[in-house]
Amino acid sequence: MGVVEGGGWEGFGREGWRDLALVRDRLERGADPHVWGGGRPLHQAAVFGSPEVVAELARRVDDVDAAEEVGTALWAAVLADRADNARVLAAAGADPWRIVLADWSPGRLSLAGPTPGLFMVPAGERGLTPAESAAATEARRLTAALGDLHDDGMGLAFVAGIDAAEAARRLVAEPYEDPELDELLEDPLSYDMDESLRIVGATEVPGGCVVTQPWGHAPSMPGVVRPLSAGTVCYGLYANPKSGDQGSITRDGVIVGWDLHPGGGPHEGDSSAEVLAAYLYRQNAIAYSCAYVGLRPTDPRAVTGPPDLWLKLPRHVCED
Repeated sequence: MGVVEGGGWEGFGREGWRDLALVRDRLERGADPHVWGGGRPLHQAAVFGSPEVVAELARRVDDVDAAEEVGTALWAAVLADRADNARVLAAAGADPWRIVLADWSPGRLSLAGPTPGLFMVPAGERGLTPAESAAATEARRLTAALGDLHDDGMGLAFVAGIDAAEAARRLVAEPYEDPELDELLEDPLSYDMDESLRIVGATEVPGGCVVTQPWGHAPSMPGVVRPLSAGTVCYGLYANPKSGDQGSITRDGVIVGWDLHPGGGPHEGDSSAEVLAAYLYRQNAIAYSCAYVGLRPTDPRAVTGPPDLWLKLPRHVCED
């Protein structure tokens, strides 16, 4: 039977890549081991599949190190912390030390992850620098300290080198002690949006402070991040429930990065440090944002609350 349109994998979801019999059946009916939608079946299996399926596909492809978008299937397995599939791919001939992005190969990147002994390091192959080892250690501490945070709909600003009182001064914000605060926290959608958008929390953490709004994007707005970043750096984050995490970088009042996706990637053109950070904080936008500006919280309170201070922003700040 000939290969059908789309590679023959139509309707094949993540669960399917764990079912060897199902994959073999598709292949026998003409599915292309090299084509899946806009990518490659082996990459899908490397991330979502079982080692048995990875081995089956690796046996059938022309090049086990063929690239999809940025990297190889082995790179995808390492990024996803699928050590089981990475071992199968290496046994099938995939090269752990082939450079993919910046100066990172799957093998070198794995040294910063949870299975640093995943591959034997060849003589002369560079390992992690002291700075990269320190970054990996801090990432493990930071992600453990923050835990599993649910941030949908939340706005945050992570600012280096200032405390909550200084954040209030820079924002020209007044202390907010309204007796209806508990009701606002419980049901923010029942309040006037223009007014509730002006209410934010601020909490000091080692390295700086975090400005939060559990129900809106105000901390990430230009009128907030610009004054907060005076003489320092601020990472703004809005966990948009419709389109995902949206980040920005502001240095000394100037927005220098926008429409960013912290916790995603890494991407083509990233620097060596950016590739490492994207791996260490994958799918964790809050930890990534903290690390970017050098904040070192020891628990999740700066995000989950209660904050050190509740503040009411001037109206013009939310209109900028």
